[in-house]
Amino acid sequence: MAGRVEVLRVNGECLEELLAVAVEDAVPEEVMPPVAGPPGWTTERQEAFRNWHRARRSGLAGPLRESTFAITHDGKIVGSARLALRAGHDVLETGMWLGRSHRGRGIGTVALRLLLDEAVRAGARAVVADTEAHNTAALGALRRNGATLTASQDTVDIHAELSPKKMPPPSPPTTDP
Repeated sequence: MAGRVEVLRVNGECLEELLAVAVEDAVPEEVMPPVAGPPGWTTERQEAFRNWHRARRSGLAGPLRESTFAITHDGKIVGSARLALRAGHDVLETGMWLGRSHRGRGIGTVALRLLLDEAVRAGARAVVADTEAHNTAALGALRRNGATLTASQDTVDIHAELSPKKMPPPSPPTTDP
């Protein structure tokens, strides 16, 4: 992967650009909680996207105990990630999405490493993530960042646990579907 990847807290300046990436390069179900109504990026769904991110601006210390980040590649927003407090104050949950045209280039692997650095700064002892067995890109990024993966006995879900303070630099991707 060529280029610089960064994670920046979502604020009023980048929120509209993040929404534009979501609308142009993702489907709502990939990037936000469900919203009732017809499919696609309706006006209501776009406003719900904005409100969801605005509600998290106060970060981990705020009432929702969650922070959202814009993922940039060479200065351009290409997706979003989040960190949320779970199980007390030392376990964070993470999740992310990238616009479809930015997937498969190792951006997610680097963004996850940067989120783990944020978790260290927040005092986390562990970071957890959940994904599905068919999400090979997410599983690859998690593996390259040292995650312990556990498959569910009853579903296609995979649970990942990472120890951010003990993390080696991510291994380079061999192929990132």
